[in-house]
Amino acid sequence: MLNDERIWDALRRPKPSPAWKGEPQLGSIYGEEEVEAAVAAIRDSMDVSKGFGFSAPPIPDFEEAFADYCGAKYAVAVNSAGPGLDMVMRFLKLQPGDEVIVPAVNFPAAALAVCGAGGQVVWGDIDPRTFELDPVDVEARMTPRTRAIFPVHMNGLSAPIDELIAVGERYPHPEHGPVPVIGDAARAAGGGYKGQKIGGRGLATVFSFHTMKNMTTLGEGGMVTTDDPELEAYCRSVRMYGGGVGAWGTSNVMTKVQAAVGLVQLGKLDSFISARRRLAQARDEMLEGIPEITTPYEPHDCEHSYYLYTCLVRESWAGEKRNQLLKAMTDEFGVGCVIANAPVYMSRKDLREHTAGQRLPVSEDIAQKLLCVSIHPGMSDADNEYACASLIECIRRLR
Repeated sequence: MLNDERIWDALRRPKPSPAWKGEPQLGSIYGEEEVEAAVAAIRDSMDVSKGFGFSAPPIPDFEEAFADYCGAKYAVAVNSAGPGLDMVMRFLKLQPGDEVIVPAVNFPAAALAVCGAGGQVVWGDIDPRTFELDPVDVEARMTPRTRAIFPVHMNGLSAPIDELIAVGERYPHPEHGPVPVIGDAARAAGGGYKGQKIGGRGLATVFSFHTMKNMTTLGEGGMVTTDDPELEAYCRSVRMYGGGVGAWGTSNVMTKVQAAVGLVQLGKLDSFISARRRLAQARDEMLEGIPEITTPYEPHDCEHSYYLYTCLVRESWAGEKRNQLLKAMTDEFGVGCVIANAPVYMSRKDLREHTAGQRLPVSEDIAQKLLCVSIHPGMSDADNEYACASLIECIRRLR
């Protein structure tokens, strides 16, 4: 824990300028290498016989490199994670009444993909320590109508994929067999699970390269990884109108300029994650012994990528006092914090109506305690210490 002298020394420094937002607008680090890669791809496209192409190099190179990185057989590049989630859900050919178990503690994209594909969202509760979809809770929700289990790798930590796969195998669908597991890894590129990178297990994993994420392809982009050749062929076709598989599709392709930058970012991804982990571990030590805060948990078989540094306040600080803490951090010290995420049915009327009568007591309780303090691979040690000192000072004032 920081002693008083270090706290006062840290707080005497100027506020970080610009201030660190709860989720920085650029989640990775860009250098001249990305600029050069983008310019080279543009120059190559100036040849009228080439142009920007349709799935032209280096898009296949980026796909192959990303599949290898994740330990998957295939990777399909798309223009955003949202369409990737939609494609995988449509591949299941959901029928009215088909159920997909989804954690509500997440961004709404996964649940919306289920709705958009014609399925019924069944909310699954989370483990209160990891914030991941709880296999015990999932097992209790399995029915003969369950068509998929759809966990999120929450805030950079892997979901317990093998345990969820085992649940799906114990409760096979009467027509389709073992229930597949599909991972939403929008926030988790570069994280680890059982000695592998996230993305090599389950039917599919969908990644985001949005501007805020662990790596980004010029602000948007995504990837679907899978070992299933039918799903790979389906996604590859429907990202460009679906003619190859005779299915509905639209244009969801990644550009060659994005892919060129993506290859550079992928080469740096492990260094980004290493920086995030080093900052998080230092932060754990600085906040040790503060009874009002529980720092993030990392299971022994996971390597957290720390897209967000997800804390919990103590029970007596849940709700309003947590909100006061968040406001003080932002307003007084310029350290951004976010609540990521309250159950989406609490803020989305359409999802609440779609799942009328469903409630998640653990998720709703956790939502009142969540507090994610800004973290970024480009954050200096001094800024990291300032963030911790600010948090400790705000807690002291609110005691």
